[in-house]
Amino acid sequence: MSDTRPIYYERKDGIGYVVLNRPDKLNAISEPMKAMLVEAFAEADRDRETCVTVLRGEGRSFCAGHDISGDDEDNHEENAINWHEHLAGSVRSEMAPFEAAKPVIASVQGHALGGGCQLAMFCDLVIAADTAKFGEPEVRLGYAGPAFIMPWIAGFRRAREFIYFGDHITAEVAHAYGIVNKVVPADTLSAATHAYAKRLSLVGPEVLMRTKLALKRGLEAAGFRNAINAGHDIVAALYATETQVGREFNSMVERDGFKAALGWRSNQFKT
Repeated sequence: MSDTRPIYYERKDGIGYVVLNRPDKLNAISEPMKAMLVEAFAEADRDRETCVTVLRGEGRSFCAGHDISGDDEDNHEENAINWHEHLAGSVRSEMAPFEAAKPVIASVQGHALGGGCQLAMFCDLVIAADTAKFGEPEVRLGYAGPAFIMPWIAGFRRAREFIYFGDHITAEVAHAYGIVNKVVPADTLSAATHAYAKRLSLVGPEVLMRTKLALKRGLEAAGFRNAINAGHDIVAALYATETQVGREFNSMVERDGFKAALGWRSNQFKT
């Protein structure tokens, strides 16, 4: 019987898999899923039979970001302090692959948007289907971040364009930007990811984990964690601010539904 949990861990042929399993919502991350994601990576690290972990999503998309559809209300008061605490859970879950002891490979198909894109960027390596789309469209709805990792991956010039406009980019463009390691035909993604992970696992657990830790410490020495924390601290107030775009978007959601509101805002950016 298939697993019905929205996030779960499994092992296949010596490779660990953390699986986003909410395909009907394009694996959008609900509030309960944040803690589950952190625990799934902890479980992957405890598994002595593996030395590489793959993060993948069921269905047609990797992850469409955090659930903002209104189906996942957590009733937190909308002030900057409470938003800061709320967003801390988002940052913690997105950073789970970075905090994991074992290297993590993101296997991306379909959408990797918003928090889903950031989640993939916190993985050590990314392999994408040629049909995948990456983007951080939050800015179009009056929000941003909260985990500003893209400058560390693509450089400031590319990152600014990517974050400021909120456009979607193809897997090939993402590869050119240096945010994706490999692009493969969509129908081969599962097999190609497993082969990639198996090849990496030949290096051995001790070397992989210590090398990952060394690279992680280097990033932290360069200010990586401080930069992530600073972004979180700054944008928390933005989430508590009522913007004109936010008012118009929310009004349309109430009148015409969430999908129509997204389409209305996206159409404004078409040239």
